[in-house]
Amino acid sequence: MVSGNSINQDRLQQLKAFDESKAGVKGIVDGGITKIPPIFVRPPEDSAGDDPSSGQPTQTQFSIPVVDLADTASRHDDVVARVRRAAETVGFFQVVNHGIPKRVLEEMLKAARDFHELPREVKAEYYRTGPGWTVKFGSNFDLYKSRFANWRDSLFCVMGPDPIDPQKLPVVCRDITVEYSEHVDKLGVTLFELLSEALGLKSEHLIGMDCAKGPLIISHYYPPCPEPELTMGTSQHSDPSFLTILLQDHVGGLQVLCENQWIDVPPVAEALVVNIGDLLQLISNDKFLSVNHRVLAKNEEPRISVGCFFRHFSPGKSSSRLYEPIKELT
Repeated sequence: MVSGNSINQDRLQQLKAFDESKAGVKGIVDGGITKIPPIFVRPPEDSAGDDPSSGQPTQTQFSIPVVDLADTASRHDDVVARVRRAAETVGFFQVVNHGIPKRVLEEMLKAARDFHELPREVKAEYYRTGPGWTVKFGSNFDLYKSRFANWRDSLFCVMGPDPIDPQKLPVVCRDITVEYSEHVDKLGVTLFELLSEALGLKSEHLIGMDCAKGPLIISHYYPPCPEPELTMGTSQHSDPSFLTILLQDHVGGLQVLCENQWIDVPPVAEALVVNIGDLLQLISNDKFLSVNHRVLAKNEEPRISVGCFFRHFSPGKSSSRLYEPIKELT
């Protein structure tokens, strides 16, 4: 008979071996596996939550709203209304005509992929643990705490509030990460202005609360999985930020929990996915929704996404600011 303690010890040893390899999930895939390691297998109780509607069909006519940001000057009230409706009912929307050139989007996705497909020993130079880092490569930040590991590798780049030294960024993605960050920062300001007005506040209100002060860019790489039904690319969660702007490639797999059903967020050419974070739900006094979402593992080509998370402080650093519901909304 195998005791629970010995199983836990075996799992811990497997986690340590994976961690110390500094190769990430791609390193496992490069080894030519046909079955996923046990540390990635979802426990039965987690898989049972796939259909939160308890047997009801997961297909629905509902779709994620798309907000066109073109010519907002002449359509301002309409754009604010669309942003308000999406933030209050779904917590997710896609934006088109957002002002970031197609070239920048394509080069950012390519650079993210190029980094994750570098030789293991090159990526290992950026493998970090503990606080105080500004650039970090890793797989599963909660590796030793989660019930199962996700099928995903990530490159974290802290772009603010203190300006990053570009020399700390990997050469393969250095220039485009800085350029993309400048563009997405401007878009973030635009979105916070629209969200402020959607709450009935002055356009500069959320910016004045430092909501756009600490952007964190994370480039995710989801390798093809030989048994995608047994694991997840990213487990269901909500974002502990004010706002997230996501650039995703054509592969798909992102899903949002809406009205007790998992809804696909299909890739839209040149669009960016925007979602409300936990902190924005808090300060909006629950007028805006931060909802659970997840990414499915797939047995296809790698999936690439680049998320910009607007936080109020850098990872590994504490904040002395206390956030609570905005007085005008209570």
